[in-house]
Amino acid sequence: MSEQPVNPDLTSDDKLWAALSYVFAPLVGIIVLLMEDKKARPYIKFHGVQSIVASVAFWIVATIITAVTVGFGGLCVPLLWLVFLYWAYQAYQGQNVKIPVVSDFIRKQGWA
Repeated sequence: MSEQPVNPDLTSDDKLWAALSYVFAPLVGIIVLLMEDKKARPYIKFHGVQSIVASVAFWIVATIITAVTVGFGGLCVPLLWLVFLYWAYQAYQGQNVKIPVVSDFIRKQGWA
């Protein structure tokens, strides 16, 4: 999860929407993609799409772990949310969050 330098063209609105995409993933990410003015901003779109893909992937993994460990894996879910809060903080600082596998996947798909 490396950080890229801050983009000087970012507005505080861009940073806020990017951060909210992680805090309330995947809901805000979907809202971002439905709003034309937000979808047109590359920074917001990148974080919106990335938060959707990451949250779906992590919920699938958490469900499998919980099923395999007969419920004890569900104790890890709050830890996953803390990771999302960290990514939200990075996004609010204006950094492009690089999530292993997810970031490369969405770029290869042309989604962001």
